[in-house]
Amino acid sequence: MADVNPQDMIEEIQANIQTGDLVKAQLVLAHMRDVDMKTRNRLLYFLTRADADFSVPLYIYLLKNQADVAEEMPIIRETLLSILLAYPEKLLEYLASPKITDKTELIRVVGELRLEEATPALLNLIAASEDDAEILLIIESFGLIGDPDAINTLTDYLYAANRQLIIAAIQALGQVGTPTAMHRLAERMGTDNEIDYLILSIFSEVQDQISLEKLNDTIRSHYAHMRTYAKTELVRIGPKAVPILIENLLHDDPDFRIHTLNVLGDIGDESAVVPIRKLLSNEPKSANVRFAAYEALALLPLKKGAYTLTAGLTDPEDHVCIAAARAIDRNFSSILEAGIKNLLRGQEKEARHIAKIIVNGQVDNVFSSLADDEVFEQLALEYLPHTHRDIREHYHQLLLNAGKTDFAKKLTGGVETGERPKIVAVDDSRMILNIYKATLHELGYDPILFEFPASALEWLKTEKPLMVLTDLNMPEITGIQLAEKLRAQYTAKLLPIIMVTTQNESQDNEAAITAGVNAILHKPFNAKTLGEAITKVLKG
Repeated sequence: MADVNPQDMIEEIQANIQTGDLVKAQLVLAHMRDVDMKTRNRLLYFLTRADADFSVPLYIYLLKNQADVAEEMPIIRETLLSILLAYPEKLLEYLASPKITDKTELIRVVGELRLEEATPALLNLIAASEDDAEILLIIESFGLIGDPDAINTLTDYLYAANRQLIIAAIQALGQVGTPTAMHRLAERMGTDNEIDYLILSIFSEVQDQISLEKLNDTIRSHYAHMRTYAKTELVRIGPKAVPILIENLLHDDPDFRIHTLNVLGDIGDESAVVPIRKLLSNEPKSANVRFAAYEALALLPLKKGAYTLTAGLTDPEDHVCIAAARAIDRNFSSILEAGIKNLLRGQEKEARHIAKIIVNGQVDNVFSSLADDEVFEQLALEYLPHTHRDIREHYHQLLLNAGKTDFAKKLTGGVETGERPKIVAVDDSRMILNIYKATLHELGYDPILFEFPASALEWLKTEKPLMVLTDLNMPEITGIQLAEKLRAQYTAKLLPIIMVTTQNESQDNEAAITAGVNAILHKPFNAKTLGEAITKVLKG
């Protein structure tokens, strides 16, 4: 290629500006990379003195065809932006002009400027375009502009063959954020987990009524990972989600009620107290619903009517009784103390059961308050010496700290001899873990407890227990995902897994078996049902 003469280039561009010859000016600028920086700057200087209709196409040409030069000289793009900012009406003309074939920079600029007036021109462009890269850029600009007039077009791209365009359309509709846009996103859900996650994340950010309703609906999904995600997001949203969640308690679906109660407890808003107490007063048939209700109340401030919690201590299911005990402990008062003392002086079988519940529940306020009561001490000592060492040590120290040394001395019995088989239990409910501790110990096993599945997986890298018991619905790592990870290390025979869950969805059950779970046990469990399930799995 012949050497380029910088002076000839400068004289030629000046002449092109005077005659308005864009074609020849473009031929001059095609050699920008072949000249020094001083010459480049002089060429750009003369361009700044030209009319916008002449200079804008040339700036666009440089950005597109001389990208390396444009990267070295950001002034090129900055100058184009300043012109378009000064003449926004020109920008709309350029978008519609057939003389500018590559409108990439113009499309990008209208998005950055959030120029709503550009929507009609962009709609025309996207309708005529067959270039996916250009379509993607237009969709992204629609999102930045946020004009509702683009909703129908964006909806069309929710069902495009190009996945990148689908994701861009979802994000753009999220940026538009109107109820109609949220409706369109809701209609798109149900066929692809990744897309569903993306849409749910948008709902959690927008938080309008439609978004909250859709997140709420998702906690009754047939798929554990979707339920878990929706529950986590609703907890993050907090009190704003409580009114719609409270409505769920009127439904008959026990699983829907349980998930709702879990979320209400984690949010911790006191407006949920009365509806939950009303639910309990109607005595729901499902023990898991009753458990979840008391578990939620244990996390909520009960300013009035806490005395009604004592009714939970006489529930037929131990799980429910322990949840009630924890709620009592959280809201303990002299009235509740008097109510429990009356129960301890009732029928002998029921009184013993209540004492056992108080011990297993590790409810320190209740235990400390009753420690001076002779009836409670006598009943508790029938059970305490045989409990798990951690429970005995916990209450021994609690009594010593309270100055109740005589009672404390009586807890020194029950020394364990011999090594017990280890069984791992994974559940995000600390209350359930307490139940596991007492129940597995009662069955003759050494419970190894984990609130977080990731911690269990780390421990299991170097340890092999007799069995793993896992919940299904847990944040971050579900029980199904936990099973899949364990099966990469152990066969079903080497390390049996029992899924212990309130859920009884066919999809969950199928997914659990596919993941390598040996058996499924539905909550609530007690020593008898848990023992039978463990024995059956171990026998193969």
